[in-house]
Amino acid sequence: MPTAHTPAIETRILPADAAGITQAAATFAHGGLVAFPTETVYGLGADAANAAAIARLYQAKGRPAFNPLIVHVADIAAARRIGRFNATAERLATAFWPGPLTLVLPQSDGCAVADLATAGLDTVAIRVPAHPIAQALLAAFGGAVVAPSANISGHVSPTTAAHVAADLTGRIDLILDGGPVAVGVESTIVGCFDAPTLLRPGGVPSETIEAVLGRALARPAADTETSEQPLAPGMLASHYAPHAHVRLDASDVAPGEALLAFGPVTLPGASEAAAILNLSPAGDPAEAATHLFGYLRSLDAKGARSIAVMPIPNDGLGEAINDRLRRAAAPR
Repeated sequence: MPTAHTPAIETRILPADAAGITQAAATFAHGGLVAFPTETVYGLGADAANAAAIARLYQAKGRPAFNPLIVHVADIAAARRIGRFNATAERLATAFWPGPLTLVLPQSDGCAVADLATAGLDTVAIRVPAHPIAQALLAAFGGAVVAPSANISGHVSPTTAAHVAADLTGRIDLILDGGPVAVGVESTIVGCFDAPTLLRPGGVPSETIEAVLGRALARPAADTETSEQPLAPGMLASHYAPHAHVRLDASDVAPGEALLAFGPVTLPGASEAAAILNLSPAGDPAEAATHLFGYLRSLDAKGARSIAVMPIPNDGLGEAINDRLRRAAAPR
């Protein structure tokens, strides 16, 4: 529910057809907030050049102002207007855009992104989404859009319009309902520094990126994940968190716990679990990624005091899944 500092407004939910996209673009132009689907999760969008709109976005999400936002643009040409590309950035953009990869670049001299969106950094995080609705919306608006996940900050990220409505009704202007999203975890973030650096695992596996670059990605020092000034979105230690305690790498299920399973369920105590949802009975990380946030929400809604999570291999998309789960389990 909105707080005393975020008075309730009417939140419309429209189908993501031509009329809905036109309304959404007009909402951006007037400083409004629109939730829309990307191939990763639903994003909460605002005009990237409108500081007042971005302030509303932070307020609607309850998002820490030191956590920078990803700027979504329609194509590489638009990206070049706000970020300075080096050879690494050019190679990755050519290989993976449109798609679930965000590049952190130095801001261009003419960068029109509001300072509030970059949280005071001299870099900007940029992505070209592949989802056809996101593409159509960016084309209709004609500008760059900041779009963190469309949820209350720290809550589980939304993969359907209903998830968005549950968190943000009364806080934002419009939700474009484009059905469930395909990837289910946010974009991979790579810093295009002297040494290309993996800042957040996500929808493009790090191994795939390293194959394109022909070199290993650097990893940030561990203490950057708990610093007061993250290098990139999604680097806060406690993030993507349900209300229930999350217990990782569970080898059993305690009384009263819910179980987030992966693969065959043979854990002691599973038959007495408060609830069980299986990310992928076949043990497929890609399938698990599409279910991750929705299943965490569903188990949390059942009121269990704790959610036990079975081990998930760290290969491919498993790296991103485990990253999200570690943040969900971090002390709060």
